[in-house]
Amino acid sequence: MAIDNSWYTEECPEGGSAFSMKLKEKVYEEQTPYQLIEIYETEFFGTLMTLDGLVMLTDRDNFIYHEMLVHPALFTHPQPRRVVVIGGGDCGTLREALRHPDLHTVEMVEIDERVTRVAERFFPELCETNNDSRARFHFTDGIKWVADAAPESCDVIIVDSTDPVGPAAGLYSQAFYASCFTALGAHGVLVAQSESPLYHLDLIKNMRSAMAAAGFPEVAHLHFPQCTYPSGWWTATLACKKTPATGYREHAAAQKTFPTRYYNHSIHKAAMAAPTFFLEALS
Repeated sequence: MAIDNSWYTEECPEGGSAFSMKLKEKVYEEQTPYQLIEIYETEFFGTLMTLDGLVMLTDRDNFIYHEMLVHPALFTHPQPRRVVVIGGGDCGTLREALRHPDLHTVEMVEIDERVTRVAERFFPELCETNNDSRARFHFTDGIKWVADAAPESCDVIIVDSTDPVGPAAGLYSQAFYASCFTALGAHGVLVAQSESPLYHLDLIKNMRSAMAAAGFPEVAHLHFPQCTYPSGWWTATLACKKTPATGYREHAAAQKTFPTRYYNHSIHKAAMAAPTFFLEALS
């Protein structure tokens, strides 16, 4: 990360590239026991949140990430009722999940409560469902929470994590995926953000292998643009216990009763397509 008073630049050494946003001002900074939270106002992307110098979200494009992390997974499960969100302290993933009227509970497990409190101040639109009676907050270690969860106690687990470094590294392990497998019901679906195919293909391959080794027979990948993340091309990885990972309730997605800005049933289908180099790397 570099700042020259007018631009915020996040460097991506593994990709030999960087992304910059023109700034208006820095409006907040807080060092928590876990990470450094910083908030900026930008000229084009609205409010920007960074954690330890890495872009987490902006007003302008966070809807793509949050919608693609949530809705494909929920429309893949045949009848989701109990959802768990690991991470996602900005509450955008929670909000998208709660758009589904048939959900009974969404357990939100975030290790750093300060991320949520800062988001409530600077990203109130993402936190508008925080008082929904179906939302339950747990500010604790997500890895331990899932390991301690009762078998078959949830339908969908959504892992909205930071990059696989520091406390988040364990969220990419076979042991964690095995805990998810146990906690999920018979048709359970796990989805996790899985970085860029251009820059982090080895990570995606390792995630796929670890999910399979944890017991998931079905693993698939969703592709979508995310211009403020390295390379501008991002993925989420779906793992299913029984339901076909490449199938989904297309009619239900087409007839959904809530608004989205990016996701729709056609985007869902298109996001499952992958370029040749990606398919060859996974074969």
